[in-house]
Amino acid sequence: MDINSPYFHPEFETLSRPEIEALQLDRLQKTVHHCMSNPFYRERFKQCGLHPEDIRTLDDLRRIPFTTKQDLRATYPFGMSAVPLEKCVRLHSSSGTTGNPTVILHTQADLDAWAEALARCLWMVGLRPGDVFQNSSGYGMFTGGLGFQYAAERLGMLTVPAAAGNTKRQIKFITDFGTTALHAIPSYAARLYEVMKAEGIDPRRDTKLRVLAIGAEPHSEEQRQRIEEMLGVKAYNSFGMSEMCGPGVAFECKEQNGMHIWEDYYIVEIVDPETLEPVPEGEIGELVLTTLRREAMPLLRYRTRDLTRILPGKCPCGREHKRLDRMKGRSDDMIILKGVNIFPIQIEQILLQFPQLRTDYLITLESAAENDTMLVEVELQELFTDDYGHLEKLTKEIQQRLRDEILVTPRVRLVPPGSLPRQEGKAVRVKDLRKKF
Repeated sequence: MDINSPYFHPEFETLSRPEIEALQLDRLQKTVHHCMSNPFYRERFKQCGLHPEDIRTLDDLRRIPFTTKQDLRATYPFGMSAVPLEKCVRLHSSSGTTGNPTVILHTQADLDAWAEALARCLWMVGLRPGDVFQNSSGYGMFTGGLGFQYAAERLGMLTVPAAAGNTKRQIKFITDFGTTALHAIPSYAARLYEVMKAEGIDPRRDTKLRVLAIGAEPHSEEQRQRIEEMLGVKAYNSFGMSEMCGPGVAFECKEQNGMHIWEDYYIVEIVDPETLEPVPEGEIGELVLTTLRREAMPLLRYRTRDLTRILPGKCPCGREHKRLDRMKGRSDDMIILKGVNIFPIQIEQILLQFPQLRTDYLITLESAAENDTMLVEVELQELFTDDYGHLEKLTKEIQQRLRDEILVTPRVRLVPPGSLPRQEGKAVRVKDLRKKF
């Protein structure tokens, strides 16, 4: 391993577009044949009169039907496996709060490939043996814990499996162990700074933090910049999902201009979520992924429900793997208010342009007199009195900026710092209390 090289796997990271596509076609054809070991895909192919030999080009991928989360739930628990269960060594599962959870099986080869892909991501942003990597994600069924753990170990870093929660202990580990790299969801990174400040700890002066991997919840560029300024780090956006193993599907390089998706692992499509037709490069649509290095549970054209776009042009880092824009949200997380489609991240982008505001906010939707309303509560940086009408003026300015962005006028309430609920996991940004008819 050449620690001075910018590439963890130069044989894959430096491929040209023709080389990437040739490798994808070879792996796609092998994956399709492998999928025939699974009754679900055998029946799907039979229903549409398709045979594995019909996949001769990458364009032929579009002949294959989509796979959905509902398919995974309908075949719960092991109906999507393409290998005998005795060859599997681990499973991860969603919470399953509505209906059956989704279960993803892994062979040892799957876990090794996953660790290699995520180690590649961490190496890409400058982490090396000798760094101290602290993971503040939950372990267990949540893939962010074990995924980053094995990747950091594969890269050769000293790892601190701190897990989620216990913020004061997290900070003690950061200062005592000389943590240089941290994995945290964006809302928790802001919470860490909040507690550091209360404890009199200056992250720039009192810690060795320099790299932060953030993901697992949609966040705006404004929030990333706010986090970087607070903690004195470079924060790199990460994308993953349990159906695709977990984190490591796509990751930003040092240029921070989009997440490189590892196309030797996945084929990426962006489709219109309504028509399911492909959208032109550069336009936002639903992300669809096909696995290329999965033994236990290969997935063909899996609808992620995540909304993003492929960024046009080449990255200055030299890698020609396509780049995904940050996730705008999920197609099933969209708010429809008074006939207008709104994503929470649009509201966040506006709020974080005001230095008087913190990163914590809550959107509440209610029904009043047969009319749906939106309340946006956001914490102030400091607690102060409104002797001169400053808060009223600020509230009106925020309200107008939001109106210009989302085309409806919400009520805005500025609240004291620390008054909104805190979660150990993903931040709850929307509370929908509207009457259901």
